Amino acid sequence: MDIYIVILRTILFYFLILFCYRIMGKREIGQLQISDLTISILIAELVAISIENRDEKMILTVLPILVLVFFEILSSYIGLKCNGVRTLMDGKPSLIINKGKLNVKEMLRQRYTLDDLLLQLRQNSISNIKDVNYAILENNGKLSIFKKDDKIDTPLPIIIDGIINIDVLVSINKSESWLMECLDNQHMKLKDVLYAFYNKKVLYVIKK
Repeated sequence: MDIYIVILRTILFYFLILFCYRIMGKREIGQLQISDLTISILIAELVAISIENRDEKMILTVLPILVLVFFEILSSYIGLKCNGVRTLMDGKPSLIINKGKLNVKEMLRQRYTLDDLLLQLRQNSISNIKDVNYAILENNGKLSIFKKDDKIDTPLPIIIDGIINIDVLVSINKSESWLMECLDNQHMKLKDVLYAFYNKKVLYVIKK
């Protein structure tokens, strides 16, 4: 009898979790941010405990899972509206290599070792750091690499949702006053910018 209860609970939780992740959206499957990982671990632990404790009512597991799903959807919605909340929850990308030079200060801040960097470079068939134009450590821990011999120039995001990326400004040897002047020339204000990137010495701006 206990075997049938365990099997039944496992099947029910399988469909429940499948339903929950469908609600939370494809972003949860395609990339695992810090908040996503936390939710996934908590759901896995709740399900494992419930399957082991067959005498415990399933509602005591289902309810916390639904609360976690609701919280994740709510935080994602708030993150869309408020860039500060999104940065607090998931962090922001870090520029690790800039024109073939290591950004040691950022590596120390992220506790990202040289061994970690070399491993990810080797996984992308790169043996020399100087062959890399830009390397960006994404929020999910993946290293985005742009080689110097890439035919496509790397677009550098200077403004995302009205927030200036100071690291990019420093990397292209530009100042905030230069940026503000460029926006003025396009009759735009910082708060109205959804996305602005620098490519081939030109600033491209997309309005909200």
